[in-house]
Amino acid sequence: MGIDQAIGYVQQYGYLIIFLLALFGIVGIPAPEESMVFLTGMLIAENQLGAAGSVACTISGVFAGMLVAYFGGRWIGTPLLRKVGGWVGLTKSRLEKLESRFSERRGPVILFGFYLPGFRQLSPYFAGMTKVPLPLFAGLSLMGTVLWTGPFLVAGYVLGKLFDIDPAYASYAGILFLAVYLVYLLAARTKRKNRG
Repeated sequence: MGIDQAIGYVQQYGYLIIFLLALFGIVGIPAPEESMVFLTGMLIAENQLGAAGSVACTISGVFAGMLVAYFGGRWIGTPLLRKVGGWVGLTKSRLEKLESRFSERRGPVILFGFYLPGFRQLSPYFAGMTKVPLPLFAGLSLMGTVLWTGPFLVAGYVLGKLFDIDPAYASYAGILFLAVYLVYLLAARTKRKNRG
């Protein structure tokens, strides 16, 4: 689904479509979730959507998507991957190694994986597959949801107030935030290397 289609749906159906696009994007069904969250902030700034309902639907949609994917991974993930994993080069030993590496880093991956497309969709499935306790997963997911959606909503709101931005350009927001995040990671890594 393109951003133009998403804009039309958001303007036509409002809060329900915000919730559904957020949920679908996390579960892995192609939806422009970063752009949609940024666009939601812009529409709040233009008084086309209410702030409370938009924020609530965005956060609850992302969080619901994380829970759906977690239970999908818990109930069908491992058996399915053991059956079809060989077709994509994911042998039993590779799967076990991947599960082990995820288990070692599960907290940061669940919490900060939101910022990396792909990780955002895969981390809840792996959390379910590796049987991360539900309260731990839910807590990390909720914190990650707020930490991820907050900056996109605020950026959309602030930029929507400051500039007359064509909503068709909202899809570039995700690329911009990813670039800023990667620059930050590179700077932090360089700083650590210079210290040590």
